Amino acid sequence: MNRRDLADKDFTPELITECLRHRVVPIAIDTQQLTIAAIADSLPTQAVSELAFTSGRHIKVIDWPAIKIEQHLQRLNHTCPDTALIEAAQQKNTETSSINELSGKDHDDEPVVQFINQVIRQALQRRASDIHFEPYSQHYRIRLRIDGALQETLSPPLALAPQLIARLKIMAQLNIAERRLPQDGQLIFHYEHQPRALRIATIPVNGGEKAVLRVMESDNRQHTISSLGMNQHEQQLYSAMLQQPQGMILVTGPTGSGKTVTLYSGLHLLNDAARNICSVEDPIEIPTDGINQTQVNTKTGVTFNSALRALLRQDPDVLMIGEIRDKETAEIAVEAAQTGHLVLATLHTNSTTDTLLRLSLMGIPEYLLAASLKLVVAQRLIRRLCPHCKEKRLLPELVHTASKTITLYTSEAKGCENCSGGYYGRVGIYEMLVINDVIKQGLLTKQPVSELHRLACEQGMVSLFQSGLSLVEQDITSLSELYKTLGSFSGQTVSP
Repeated sequence: MNRRDLADKDFTPELITECLRHRVVPIAIDTQQLTIAAIADSLPTQAVSELAFTSGRHIKVIDWPAIKIEQHLQRLNHTCPDTALIEAAQQKNTETSSINELSGKDHDDEPVVQFINQVIRQALQRRASDIHFEPYSQHYRIRLRIDGALQETLSPPLALAPQLIARLKIMAQLNIAERRLPQDGQLIFHYEHQPRALRIATIPVNGGEKAVLRVMESDNRQHTISSLGMNQHEQQLYSAMLQQPQGMILVTGPTGSGKTVTLYSGLHLLNDAARNICSVEDPIEIPTDGINQTQVNTKTGVTFNSALRALLRQDPDVLMIGEIRDKETAEIAVEAAQTGHLVLATLHTNSTTDTLLRLSLMGIPEYLLAASLKLVVAQRLIRRLCPHCKEKRLLPELVHTASKTITLYTSEAKGCENCSGGYYGRVGIYEMLVINDVIKQGLLTKQPVSELHRLACEQGMVSLFQSGLSLVEQDITSLSELYKTLGSFSGQTVSP
């Protein structure tokens, strides 16, 4: 769809603006009827009425998938940008007056306010985890992180950069006048009659100030172990370890690998009136009834360490630690795991055996690790192939692992109107290390990480690579996506 197509179809600028505002795609128009594409079940009656009034015609709605609508709207926005935004960028208002306009409750119809609301609404519709507002010397870019990959979306005029960052700060109640230092905060956005929390972080950059919004989990979403993507054996193992009266369960992986969701699925299983469950987090990502959640606040002296020591005096049965960051936090967690508490925590490491080394380097003696640890889970999130457009490769691929060579007829991502680049959604892959007698003996004798990994595999542990390879064999993801997610692994190569 380009500007010539729009002119031929006699879509007026006012009508295009109205369609963009309601997130619908204009398809055809004649003297009697305007045909639009939308997600039929979610299109409000008021939107249809306003489009009918603007066009002066009867409205016919065709049901399209959300991804297809967003793709067309993105092209439409780039070829026919919002005239109100352009006019706002051309206005010669002072910065102070612009900020005053954006901060007033009676100015919700301001172009910049509408634009930011539109971007956030689009991000929520497309399941984005982060929204990046990025000023550069010659242009302004907005990107959404969807299924772990950044994708460009609506691009406003560069002249609006100060107003955009000011509006975002106002929404999060940050200091508008402070432009030299990073700021953090949180804002609430109402979407589909539900409040959604977004965490904001701003930082000065060469072109002005960049802001990133992190979309927090919805309060009313229930996370269960069965929804994580674990196979039956992994679900049973995780559930069994959660029933232990004491000890420590660690979930590890990089940022954005789903560690918090894995922990909360376990807490959901344990959450009943018979247990006192307490957590300390920075920030509280999933507000949950029945769990006493404490927010870290360094300004008031509430750190992980001070909060944990206070929670140990609150008669807890289960403790959840948002992240083990230093030696003191690790020592408190290990102590709690040995004194009758079940401790769940996250750690940033690449594999299960790397976790043992990391804790040892933090100063935790191996005998305490052997006595307190019950289970270590390493995980990643990997993109699913779109079922509508994936194609089987004609030639097999040979995957050479340390133990054998596997021949696979894999699928590859093609891309269609139902997905983004051939992928839609993500699924977890897991590596679970049970601290049994063999692993304990390896810890006590200070075996190297490679030897601990070998011992764990002999005891039945499935590595992250093998877990991902299983999804490739099931045609859930592609081999290229597996390597992109895990990186290069020594001894594992692919031949065409």
